[in-house]
Amino acid sequence: MSEKKNKTAPEASEPEETVTAEEASAAQAGEAQADTPGQEEKDPLLEELETLKANLADQEDKFLRLAAEYDNFRRRSQKEKEGIYADAKADAVKALLPVYDNLERALKQETADEAYKKGVEMTMAGLKKAFDGLGVTEIDAAGQPFDPNIHNAVMHVEDESLGENTVAEVFQAGFKLGDKVIRFAMVKVAN
Repeated sequence: MSEKKNKTAPEASEPEETVTAEEASAAQAGEAQADTPGQEEKDPLLEELETLKANLADQEDKFLRLAAEYDNFRRRSQKEKEGIYADAKADAVKALLPVYDNLERALKQETADEAYKKGVEMTMAGLKKAFDGLGVTEIDAAGQPFDPNIHNAVMHVEDESLGENTVAEVFQAGFKLGDKVIRFAMVKVAN
């Protein structure tokens, strides 16, 4: 019988293992409560990770803003450069316009010297070719409707043979560089 008692003795120790399991589950529950945020201190690695993520987002935002500012600067500089070039070209053509006017007056004068007349004609043709190469065009004014954006009316005449607000005569030729007027055409307007 004592052997049976020995066999039952180990059975009596089983409830002790159950208590140990309960203690283990209570300990696990305590650990789970410690992991929940706000109840105890956060993990320093998680805090550092969040800080680094915020830092990275801030740096990305700064980079995108800087890239956008540079792109705007590049476009603005290109536009200014093109504008400066067009203005310089217009200023150079303005400086040559008195020469054009003098050559035009010389062509209108009668002369007996054919070599002189041919030389003036060739000079005028060369100047017009240079203007064409620069993109400068003469404003077509004679017989056209008056447009205050390209014509400068200095006289008015009543002439029934011409239409209303029609350019009757051109006193000084006007020139354009693309859409920009370099010099307005000085004209006489009819009716």
